[in-house]
Amino acid sequence: MAASIWKRCVTAAVKVKCLSPSLSARRWMLSAAYTDTKVWEAREKDPQNLALLAATMDRTYDRNFPVSSLTVSRFVDNISSREEVDQAEYYLYKFRHSPNCWYLRDWTVHSWIRQCLKYGAREKALHTVKNKVQYGIFPDDFTFNLLIDSYIKDGDFNSACSVVEEVMLQEAFDRPSTQILSLSALASYRAMRPQLTVSEERALGASLLICGLQQDNTVGLSAQLLGNALLGKVEMLEGIHAVFRGMPLFWGRGYLGRALAVMEGVAAASGDVKLSKDTLDYVNDLLQELSSTSDSDSSGAESAEEEEEEKKEDAKDEDDQAEQAKLAQYVSRFKELSSQLESQGKVDSASFQASVVALAQQNLAAAEKPDLEQYLSRVQAWGAENMQLIKREKEMREKAEQEKQERLAAKAAAQQE
Repeated sequence: MAASIWKRCVTAAVKVKCLSPSLSARRWMLSAAYTDTKVWEAREKDPQNLALLAATMDRTYDRNFPVSSLTVSRFVDNISSREEVDQAEYYLYKFRHSPNCWYLRDWTVHSWIRQCLKYGAREKALHTVKNKVQYGIFPDDFTFNLLIDSYIKDGDFNSACSVVEEVMLQEAFDRPSTQILSLSALASYRAMRPQLTVSEERALGASLLICGLQQDNTVGLSAQLLGNALLGKVEMLEGIHAVFRGMPLFWGRGYLGRALAVMEGVAAASGDVKLSKDTLDYVNDLLQELSSTSDSDSSGAESAEEEEEEKKEDAKDEDDQAEQAKLAQYVSRFKELSSQLESQGKVDSASFQASVVALAQQNLAAAEKPDLEQYLSRVQAWGAENMQLIKREKEMREKAEQEKQERLAAKAAAQQE
């Protein structure tokens, strides 16, 4: 049954190219075949009464015994309402803080995200993903894609970028589909021109950089330029330690220098690669902002706030201060490279967001097929492993019952003597 459903899913994905122009404009979102729940729903079920499961888990925890991963999996799989999603969140938290915390099953994480999406509790999914240490929710690439796509389709690019940030922290940009969806979310969010804190700029910059490194094209290089520039801004304002702390980033100083290196690479490249004009404009504005901040810090009377800033400067090491001293050099080099790219025709007039949408329209359909093939195999493997756990649980219960009967028989025999 699952195979036949898979065949229909692949057929639907292939037919995407034949859709009308109005629908092809939405190709940057995942297809109906990708988000279809039929393959997942077709797996063998293990119906359970949630009230009994909850009571069993409560008794087990009260006796300081560990709850099995199979019990938690059953509870999540049998959710049938929004209220039960809240209950499942509680037991996921309890399980994460139990001796068995390392054994939460991959299919339980996938099922949890699907149940949250199904019953209108998407904020619960995002909360548990962002607080992964407390809940043990580490989705795979397919599951991440479903959650990102859900937010993109609703136009909630802020939340979509929050999911992308988790993908970045887990360094899970392996799948082309995840890269395209993530870049779509990041580009759309950036196009809204949000007012960002330093920590938000760091997260956005790291996501753009790490995801952009996976794409050797105009979109990828523009993302690398943006990412390095944002991280360079944080480095200039807060020092290098504020950049890489808690992030999977290179520890070396000079992120603005790396942004210029991206421009140099494009200028020297022989292929048809460009940088988007709005990206270059953004970096120019960022450098001007940093220059203005630097100029204002070096002139005028000293106020209480300026004294505080001076303390921060003193807290930075000499290498950080040496990097800050290169700002004027970076500004000058940026202007030279911008002129060079313009003269070479390597500045793309299309916006970064438009380039990402074009990339998605061209490549997302092809990227979906291997994902769906892998997902079918994964669901089948999960099902087989789940059945093994159920079989093992049954055998252990039978053995425990047999041992209990033997103890009772031995006790009865001893009393008769």
